[in-house]
This record gives sequence, structure tokens and C-alpha cells, in this order.
Amino acid sequence: MSTIGKRIRSYREKQNLSIEDLANRTTLDQDFIEAVEEEDMYPSLQPLVKMARALGVRLGTFMDDHVSSDPLIIKLAEREEELTMHPDGKEPGMKFHSLGKGKTDRHMEPFFVELMPESAKDVSLSSHEGEEFIICQSGKVRVTYGQEESVLEPGDSIYFNSIVPHNVACGGDEKAEIYAVLYFPV
Repeated sequence: MSTIGKRIRSYREKQNLSIEDLANRTTLDQDFIEAVEEEDMYPSLQPLVKMARALGVRLGTFMDDHVSSDPLIIKLAEREEELTMHPDGKEPGMKFHSLGKGKTDRHMEPFFVELMPESAKDVSLSSHEGEEFIICQSGKVRVTYGQEESVLEPGDSIYFNSIVPHNVACGGDEKAEIYAVLYFPV
């Protein structure tokens, strides 16, 4: 069982919720929630955001090691992959490295994200309350925002309201890297 899956199960059980209860609160399939709790396979952030909201916790709670540090410094050599998205259910599409893990009182979720070319296979749009800020570090990044599509190159950034349906993916044949900060209102 993955660490994130264990934490989701733990929060669900602390609230005396069944998988069926959580499925009803999130509109996610019960089999999907079981798979999230048992396996390390996530198609995108959206279902994790839905589960966090339904459980009344921040998305970062699923990644926290329950150490609060202020200021929090993450050295490049100490950066760890926290979450891998598999948009096609097989190949990794996105690898998330939390840059806020350890600061339990945070209001933003900062990440370094590796976008593999496979991430472009998922063209579904997601939306959630809050805002996102993304800056392209390397490669090309395709951002679909509503009906608009843009391509970011190194140094380019985008800041948007995440309630508008959107998709962020690799925009070329080579891996792209971004820094992303997500804000979810409490």
C-alpha cells in the first residue's frame, strides 16, 4: 500500500466513513477509491483533491510527514518524488516532488513536476476551487485553459483560476519540467 493510500484510508477510517460513503461524497467510483488506497496509481490530481475536500483536509495532508518547519528549506539533493500520475494507467505521465512537505500549516501546495511525453495522452480537463501558478523550467508545456491552448517554454509562466476546466501536459517529444504552486481555499 502506498503512503498516500495509507493516509487516505486512515483519514477515512478516523471519520468512520466506508469506501461507499467516500465515493458518494466525491462522485468517484468505489473500485477507484479502493485502488488508490491499495496501489500507487493515480490518473491525475483531481481525484485526490476531491478526496481531500470530502475528508476536510488539505491535499498536502496526504503527503505530510507531520513535521512543521518554518522556514522550510528543501535542498535539491533531498527532493523526493512524492506522487506519480499514470494518465493511461501504465506509463508515468507526471512525477510530483512536493516542495512543501514538512510545513504542516501551509496554505499553498508547491511542487516541482516532471512532465513526461506520456502526459499528453490525457486530454481530459479538470477543475477545482483555487488558483495555480506554473513556471516552465525546461522543455515545452501544453496548457489547455477552457477553450484556449498555450505552449510554455523555459522561463514562461501562467497564473490562472483553477475553477476553469484545464489540463497541463508535456508539449513535445522530450520531458518538460515545471514549478507549480496550487492554492486551494479552505
